[in-house]
Amino acid sequence: MQRVNRISIAAGLVCFCLLIGCKASTTTDEPTSESSEKPKVALIMKSLANEFFSTMAKGAETHHQQSGQYELVVNGIKDERDVSRQVALVQEMVASDVDVIVIAPADSQALIPSLRRAIKAGIIVVNIDNKLDAEMLRKEGLQIPFVGPDNRAGAKQVGDYLATHLAEGDSVAILEGLQTSENGRARKAGFEEAMNEAGVKIVDSQSAEWEMAKANEIASSMLSEHTEIKAILAANDSMALGAVAAAKSVGRSDDLSIVGFDNIAAVRTAIRDGKVLATADQYGDQLAVYGIETGLKLIADENAEVADVETPVDLITKETLDAK
Repeated sequence: MQRVNRISIAAGLVCFCLLIGCKASTTTDEPTSESSEKPKVALIMKSLANEFFSTMAKGAETHHQQSGQYELVVNGIKDERDVSRQVALVQEMVASDVDVIVIAPADSQALIPSLRRAIKAGIIVVNIDNKLDAEMLRKEGLQIPFVGPDNRAGAKQVGDYLATHLAEGDSVAILEGLQTSENGRARKAGFEEAMNEAGVKIVDSQSAEWEMAKANEIASSMLSEHTEIKAILAANDSMALGAVAAAKSVGRSDDLSIVGFDNIAAVRTAIRDGKVLATADQYGDQLAVYGIETGLKLIADENAEVADVETPVDLITKETLDAK
């Protein structure tokens, strides 16, 4: 592609300048004559109100400052469910003539048409966090690498650990993410697999759409309707914190086990305080970095294989936190 060749030549010029002592700025608002030599990367995330994504943005900005080899534009939406705004952001980045879009899609299918247009415009697209629908990508004839963890395996680790604190026949409930998001479905499947293997009954499972307030409301209802519930498995940490608030409101703080997924700071505190049992760490501060590095590699070599990259996901408990 001509676009990629121009970027490769420009990247070579930047390296030559650095070798002879030229100093390049790492800021995104540097002069056009200098910044035009660098690839321009757009990071498009979900809700920046969610600590996980604000951590992701900070990690990307730190990497950008340390690298100095590309420009970075960071975007996010206010609401996890605002798919139309995320579609508009993709269109804005295409119009801005970026070279790479690294996206954590709010919906696994709805973003694909706009991303197809971005690819046709010569932009490299990298998918992080929430995997785009594989069947729809095949139908569209698109190859978009997914850079992220195995969400099902991560959720199963959390579920397996929870099972060691339960007895066969105990009852639990699940707070699901958005049902149109692949990572939400994968985490639910991992939780279900762990509970089924342990002989634990799932008596209720509802979507709280990744939101803390909605999780509080739904978990309160679950605990009132099913007083036998011994644990709540939340597909992200925001919902786990909502479940913590619900448990407190119905007087179940001491005998209800709650697990989450993401390892945000507030949940680490809750784990140390005994309010949350466990979570999964998918290294949110590095997740966008992994995607950016993949995009830069594809720019550097237009013949590089477009392949998925599995990133780490680890179980976090009080024991693992105390060991650090």
